[in-house]
Amino acid sequence: MKSLDEFSASQKLINRELSWLSFNIRVMEQSSNKRYPLLERLRFLSISGSNLDEFYMVRVAGLRNLMMAEANVISDDGLTESEQLIKISALSSELVKKQQVECAELLRELKKNKLSLLEADDLTNGEKKWLEVYFLEELFPILTPLAIDLAHPFPFIANLGFSLIVDLRRNEDNKPLLALIPIPTQTKRFIRLADIKGEIRFISLENVLSLFIGHIFPNYALIGEGIFRIIRDSELEVEEKAEDLVLVFESALKRRRRGNVVRLEVNSSMPKNLRRIIRKELEVSKEEIINIDGILGLSELSDLIVDDRKDLIFEPFSPRFPRRVKEFSGDIFAAITQKDFVVHHPFESFDVVVSFIQQAAQDDDVLAIKQTLYRTGDNSPIVEALIKAAESGKSVTALVELKARFDEARNIKWAQDMERAGVQVVFGFLELKTHAKISVVIRREDEKLKSYVHFGTGNYHPQTAKVYTDISFFTDNKELGHDAVHIFNYLTGNTVPTSLQKAKISPFYIRSSLIGLIDQEIEFARIGKPANIWIKLNALVDPAIIEKLYEASNAGVSIDMVVRGICCLRAGVKGMSENIRVKSIVGRFLEHARIVCFGNGELLPSKNAKVFISSADWMPRNFDRRVEILVPLENPTVHSQVLDQIMVSNIKDTEQSWTLKNDDRYKKVEAEDEIFSAHQYFMTNPSLSGVGSVNVEDEDKE
Repeated sequence: MKSLDEFSASQKLINRELSWLSFNIRVMEQSSNKRYPLLERLRFLSISGSNLDEFYMVRVAGLRNLMMAEANVISDDGLTESEQLIKISALSSELVKKQQVECAELLRELKKNKLSLLEADDLTNGEKKWLEVYFLEELFPILTPLAIDLAHPFPFIANLGFSLIVDLRRNEDNKPLLALIPIPTQTKRFIRLADIKGEIRFISLENVLSLFIGHIFPNYALIGEGIFRIIRDSELEVEEKAEDLVLVFESALKRRRRGNVVRLEVNSSMPKNLRRIIRKELEVSKEEIINIDGILGLSELSDLIVDDRKDLIFEPFSPRFPRRVKEFSGDIFAAITQKDFVVHHPFESFDVVVSFIQQAAQDDDVLAIKQTLYRTGDNSPIVEALIKAAESGKSVTALVELKARFDEARNIKWAQDMERAGVQVVFGFLELKTHAKISVVIRREDEKLKSYVHFGTGNYHPQTAKVYTDISFFTDNKELGHDAVHIFNYLTGNTVPTSLQKAKISPFYIRSSLIGLIDQEIEFARIGKPANIWIKLNALVDPAIIEKLYEASNAGVSIDMVVRGICCLRAGVKGMSENIRVKSIVGRFLEHARIVCFGNGELLPSKNAKVFISSADWMPRNFDRRVEILVPLENPTVHSQVLDQIMVSNIKDTEQSWTLKNDDRYKKVEAEDEIFSAHQYFMTNPSLSGVGSVNVEDEDKE
């Protein structure tokens, strides 16, 4: 049998980018899940398109920049930038083809269910007349046709921008005209026509423009046309030294909008001469051109999800408000004082987190509120509560992370609004992202100060909390309150906390703490005790942690992992990872919570297990370049709820699970007996908070 040292890097690790593409294939494959309503299947297809766009904007753009700079950076699995780009191109091309096949099939099924996306030839004469009026009144005034010649150079096309390119000849003298019509983003991509006999009918904006090209270029004959869409490099470049972070990020956001083109999508019917012109003007290589035999911009298919076809979407789900808080008439401080509790989103309402801050803002005994903000969304009730608290004279500190990708502009606005209200706004560190999710409320009780703390695995974002599965942990534990205050002192004063009592933070302690806990399980295995680890993450990339998990596997530690997205670990390889099992859950809700459980010398699940929640995935960036938190769950009820319910349910799930095989491919789990869905279980069972442990094996007794 091989020792670990005999395995090469490429044998030990799956490439990060290829693993992500594999994840997005799993997302796309949900579009063929016959158990889901048709429009929900369309939503998964749309999500896979949006995911792929962002992947190219960030990951592929980064690799391309490294290659052009001749940086010669070798990936952890031993590939150069160019080798990775070649493999990415092959797998993404496979994904794009599958997306279009699924799209065509879904559109056929939707048509059978009286929801149609039409071509121009499908229109009735009445619909053409109506569309002509719509075009002249609603579209024509906002169109800007652009001639391309010596006097009119090729225009700038924004990121994710659609354009129609046309080759024309003037009727009177056959003089050629080449022109672009950028498709405006201010209008809908799909235009809804009047229903006919209960059938909902749409037509794409590009089809409408093509249909009425004569209104845009009168007295010209159309020789050829095509649609194209571009994706630009959207990574932010931030100066090493900056006196004003807000100004730096505002400037960087402007530069992002003009990033280099990293992907050019063209419809397959576009004439070759037009394709050559676009390629030359945008300065893209052949490898960066994707021919689409179908619909460009699949992310916008979500616009076809209409409210009046409720039979084609999931039945609405209303999250429950935690029973514990109800028992105290909504007084969250009283509920926490009675006992620590967890809230399992989205099955339990995020309103309790909002109420925690709102109650603190209105409570005369609250002296201070400290809050991290990574992503908050529009019209954030959390931010509004912080503003009200500051206006009422409380000491309010908000750590706003400007480097939350694609939320930078929103976070700048919130920071400015809070500063005007008197909130002490801090932007953290230029070289680190603050990703930890912590709220601290300092309250005077019985002439003493008491800390109430919320630790979360997800963002303080009411909208994403409706679809992301996350954990909110509320506690008044003195040691954890002490740790939370010291962490905020680090965030605001840049003083490294050296006296944390229970919590661990990166970039200092999380990786080493996890390695130490894995070492303990290795030692249990060596002395003949049960040794097992359960892990739930969004991504597993860190080579040092993966190496330690391989060591644990070889020592006899049993390891079960639920990794939704990227997983660079190879599972089930003899002599390396034969005791490691990896599955991915992709379903109605997006698995987002990070949980790790160590058997501590007993078989899991066990009341003596060590259980932690975290904001961190196991990636180098989370351990080395972010401020993250790892929190132990020691209260018996909370411990049982997370271990015996959430983790057991995730491991038992068959409905939306894929297993990672030792050939790096994921295979959909086929239930041997009954199908079990973790999401459905939590939607239909009582809330976690205040009901004690629920054994998943005995679900029929509930």
